[in-house]
Amino acid sequence: MNAIFLTCLVGGLVGLGVFALVRALMPGRRSAVSAVAQVDAMRAASPTAAAGPAETSGLRGRIGQRVAAFYLQQGWELRSVRADLAVLDRSWESFLAGKLMLAAAGVVFGPFLFAVAWEVGFGVNPVIPVWLALIFGGVFFLLPDIEVRRDAAEKRKDLRRVIGAYLDLVSMNLAGGRGLPEALMAASEVSDGWALMRIRNALNDARITGTSQWVALGRLGDQLGIEELQDLSVTLGLVADDGAKVRESLASRAETMRHRELAEIEGSAGEKSQSMLVAQLLLCAGFLVFLLFPAAMRVFQV
Repeated sequence: MNAIFLTCLVGGLVGLGVFALVRALMPGRRSAVSAVAQVDAMRAASPTAAAGPAETSGLRGRIGQRVAAFYLQQGWELRSVRADLAVLDRSWESFLAGKLMLAAAGVVFGPFLFAVAWEVGFGVNPVIPVWLALIFGGVFFLLPDIEVRRDAAEKRKDLRRVIGAYLDLVSMNLAGGRGLPEALMAASEVSDGWALMRIRNALNDARITGTSQWVALGRLGDQLGIEELQDLSVTLGLVADDGAKVRESLASRAETMRHRELAEIEGSAGEKSQSMLVAQLLLCAGFLVFLLFPAAMRVFQV
């Protein structure tokens, strides 16, 4: 009875999944959300996107383009994931193709693992491979998101440190008599690191397109998910005509970022110290058990 119930339940879930997949892939009326998402994607296209076809060539590229088109049609923007990919300088299409290929590998890996367990002698229920395929497919589909979020968080920390130093350099250039546009560009040219390269490219694009440089910094902050650049853009837009206020604002903002970075470093050091303390206590407890175990055995034997 239980086997029949489980078989019917699994069959119903599989049928529901197939229906949802067919319903999602069927072309239907486009909603207002998907139309707005397509307009935003076309508007956000930049000259740097010209490298997309070279990066998305081949089977993986074609899969990524089709999945990206499907996401766009459904109106799934995933702005946080896009910001993480922009920080890592990775292609959206390549990311989606990797997720789909990993999910397919997980669907195959689940039944393969069950087949190995079957040969060893564990498990006789034929419903288990279906659950294993679904579970491993879902887990493998989410693995790239976890990896991208972790790597992007580490890279954003480096970028925030560079932004603090960059603001100090801009303030020093303003104190030397340069105007704000020249100070922003000169401060970005002191190094060829990836963070300053991003800022310099954004400033160069602003000069070519005729937009103000602080607006370009705000767009870069929105693209990368860096609130400091967005706040800096708003501040520079308000006090761009007063050099003294600009210097004071940049200096105070750089000092605030340094204090916050120092607090984060101290918090991280405190967490590591607590972890080391717990490890030392565990070692001491194990050593005490090692010393007391022979005496305890003698007492209990008596």
